[in-house]
Parts: sequence; C-alpha cells; structure tokens
Amino acid sequence: MTITTFNGFGGVTLQAEVVGDGHDPAILLIHGIGQSRVVWRDVSDALVRAGRRVIALDLRGHGGSGTPGEGRFDFDAHVGDLRAVLAQVGTRPVVVAAMQAGWSAMVALADDAASLAAALVLVDMPTRFEGEAFGGPVSADLASQIETVAPRLALPTLFVRGALSPHDSSGDAEQFVRALPDCEMVEVGEVDRLLATDQTDDFNGLLVDFLERKQPRGPSEFRAGSDARTLRDALGCFATGITVVTAMSPDGTPIGLTANSFTSVSLDPPLLLVCIANTASSGPILQQAEHFAVNVLQIGQQPVSNRFAGKGEDRFAASDWSEGENGAPVLAGSLSAFECRRHAVHEGGDHFILVGEVKRAQFDARRDPLLYFRGKYRRLHFA
Repeated sequence: MTITTFNGFGGVTLQAEVVGDGHDPAILLIHGIGQSRVVWRDVSDALVRAGRRVIALDLRGHGGSGTPGEGRFDFDAHVGDLRAVLAQVGTRPVVVAAMQAGWSAMVALADDAASLAAALVLVDMPTRFEGEAFGGPVSADLASQIETVAPRLALPTLFVRGALSPHDSSGDAEQFVRALPDCEMVEVGEVDRLLATDQTDDFNGLLVDFLERKQPRGPSEFRAGSDARTLRDALGCFATGITVVTAMSPDGTPIGLTANSFTSVSLDPPLLLVCIANTASSGPILQQAEHFAVNVLQIGQQPVSNRFAGKGEDRFAASDWSEGENGAPVLAGSLSAFECRRHAVHEGGDHFILVGEVKRAQFDARRDPLLYFRGKYRRLHFA
C-alpha cells in the first residue's frame, strides 16, 4: 500500500491510498459524504485480487484530505477535485463513486467522459433530490444540473443500489437510469446500502463482473477471419488528427469528405497520402481530380468534421472556404491546408490510396488539433 497525494481544485491537497500492480487497469474509488477511503478496504482487496490497481481517494474535508469545513458537501469543489485528480492519474480509470459523490462524478465526466474515464459505477446514489439526502440539503439548481448532464454521460455506467434504499424507490431509480445513454441498473434485495459491511461480497461480485465485461484485464485480440469490429477497435487505438479532403468536380461543384487516414510520405519530393473508402460518394471525383486539398482540422472545427462526414447536407454552403491556387477548395480557419497535385492512385482493399504532391501548404501554429481516438473526438492535454 502506498499513500499518495493529488493537487485538487484551488490547490487543495488530496490524499489517496494506492494498492495493486501499476500495470493493471486502474479503479478510482470515491466515498460518500461523512465517510473516508477506509470504507473501501474490503472492496479494494477484492479488486486487487481481480487484477486491478486501486486508488481510494479521500474527499476534501475527509480522512487525510483535511481542509476548512470538515465533512461539508461542497459540490462545485468536489467536481473540480475529481477532474483535477483524473488529469493526474495518467490513465483512464473506472470511476466508482458512492452516494452524493456520484452526483459530482456525473457532472465532472459529462462532457469529457471518454478522455477522462473508462467507465462509471454509481453506488447507493440517490436519484430524488427533494429535501435532504444523506444529511445534506440538495438545491434545485444542483438537482437540475445533475438531471441535465445525465443524457450527455456517454460512458459505460453501472447503477447499483439496495432495493430498500430509504432515499428513493426502485421506480425513481429506473426513471433516472433511463436518461443515461449507456447504463445498466442492478438492485440487491433486502439491502438498504451496499457498502454496509455485511453486503460487501454482493457488491464486489457485481463490480468485478461489470469490470470484466467493460474493462477486461487482458487485451482484446483480433485474428484473421474473426470479427472485423475488433480489428477496427484495435486500429482506433492509434490516435490521429482529422482532415477534410476537398476537390472540384468537373462541373465546378466543390466536393469534400472527412478522413483520418492521412500521413506524410516523402519530403523530397513532397508527398502525402490519404485513404478514401471505395463507397464514398465523392470517391470517383477524387480519383480523377488533377488537384485536391487536405485540410487538417483544429479543435474548434468539430462541427466541420461532422458536416463533411454526414449525408444530405450542403457541406460547403455552411462552411467558409475559398479556392486555392490550383482550384481545390481550402477551408478557412483550418490548422493547416495542403494543396496537392495528384501524384498516384493505388488500390487498397475497400479503400483507395490517393497520393498527392504538395504544391502549397499553409498552417496556423497558434491553434491546437482536433484529435480522434477510439471512436471519439479528443483534445490535447498539457501536463
């Protein structure tokens, strides 16, 4: 066991207990108000035996994370603390949050869930916000905020509770869970709180089962002839930028599509390539176009990426663009733009490989890239 510290919101020092092998998948345990990390001891032991590395955090004002206002439920500070800790963990842990800490976890993860955590487990979290919940008053603003973020929590989630919870009914919980995009709910009968000492084994079994399904300890494997989705997921582990490839059709109509299979090929001569699906509606035009452009998108151009990846929309009518020196459309505000002459086209299975000779390039070093990793948009994190 190791005691470590994290820098929390506003410079507060937070203390955590870390157990397990540093190479195993990480689990971040967050206790409820009025508790401390000690409440997780039996759970931590079970997780380590199941091949997990456990970080049991003391909330500010609790256990080793002392600060003025001991034991107080400071929602905004707890949200800030959790985001700060996740940025320092160095991996994407499964977050397991008990009682009111579940509210903080939901808000902290709502907009950047995929880049901060691998999954979320909500334990004994109340879903009714009227009056008092576990000794702390819940404001209407807080209740509204939690209910608003629920549909945006695009993360595998387990909601687990005792069927005899005094804070809400099974119907209340089921209604709340339906608002979460990817959530499963489990109730344990004849139990009020799952973290009670005599119910730990029940909870551990549910938790380990969820982890094995959503965050397997061993790596997934693809072999030739097996599910192509597994191969796609493996390829998705390579983080890329995002581009929009553009050209002019013979009748003068601009065409373009989103692509992330893009790389430099050579500096002398200056060559790059982009891979285009054979089924792309713009594919035949790109194969024949004498000139084309590759527009590398910046963090503010996620709507542009979506627009050029979708169908049934006039992509250029809603985009600010101009003709480049050789006629290919160049999107305004891009991180960089490469204006190319077609150098070669090669077959590549269900894609074709378009190789271009760079005739002109422009870039804006002040901007940050729009990234794509494991099927989701990402952004740079600066340590």
